[in-house]
Amino acid sequence: MTGQKKHRSGFVNIIGNPNVGKSTLMNALVGEKLSIVTAKAQTTRHRIMGIVNGEDYQIVYSDTPGILKPNYRLQKNMMDFVDTAIGDADIILYVTDVIEKSDKNAEYIAKLQKIDCPVILVINKIDISTQEQVMNLMQWWKEQLPKAAIFPASAQEKFNLDNIFDAIVGNLPEAPAWYDKDVFTDKNLRFFASEIIREKIFLYCSQEIPYSCEVVVESFKEGEERYDISAVIYVMRDSQKGIIIGKGGQMLKKIGTNARIDMEDFFQKKVFLSLYVKVEPDWRENKKELKKFGYE
Repeated sequence: MTGQKKHRSGFVNIIGNPNVGKSTLMNALVGEKLSIVTAKAQTTRHRIMGIVNGEDYQIVYSDTPGILKPNYRLQKNMMDFVDTAIGDADIILYVTDVIEKSDKNAEYIAKLQKIDCPVILVINKIDISTQEQVMNLMQWWKEQLPKAAIFPASAQEKFNLDNIFDAIVGNLPEAPAWYDKDVFTDKNLRFFASEIIREKIFLYCSQEIPYSCEVVVESFKEGEERYDISAVIYVMRDSQKGIIIGKGGQMLKKIGTNARIDMEDFFQKKVFLSLYVKVEPDWRENKKELKKFGYE
């Protein structure tokens, strides 16, 4: 009679520079769209957990904001999320790609050289590169992080994700499940409603507008047939409010309509969405406002 398999469970924290595909990778590994994915940098502001369960394992993925040099208090708090993620990980999933300069934000590479937990390094976007370039990158990273397991991959094309998944499960510590086995994230429905709206602002508004906005769901009523959701888009200036609303309210309608469609797909339920725009000057530097928005 063979012994029962030991249960493995752990926190796999995903870090890396902006735009390398961290959110796309986590969404692919979890099988749910939990993190905002756009071509613009800094779309992820919070630590977002996605949970994958098997009979004898539980993986708690944590997507973090892209590493950057903070220019204001909001960005500093975002980098605090990254530093916390490095400190409390059972496994670090460090994502780079074939485009960025390998030594960008070298201080974080230095941190990875010193930590004790396993590091799995993913070189993403190999579908837009050559085999020679990928091999050279793998060699460079092997010299920087000799203990790391290195995987070339394409999160977009879902290439080599099975091998990354196996490496993650193999490095999980023996432990009971941290969350109920039917849970796939630590965030509530309000959070995802606000993130879906914020994603549409990133997609449809240009220049500084998305970086000056925050979305707060003020009311979320769960009925038998539909969710009634009321949300406020906070901006920093009256001119930004005018851009978000658009001529004759067209931009706000576009954001709202497309956000509602995505919410109905995500929640698997009808949604009635009301959107409002308010001016909150300099909220990115205001400790009280940042606390209200969940960044303190």
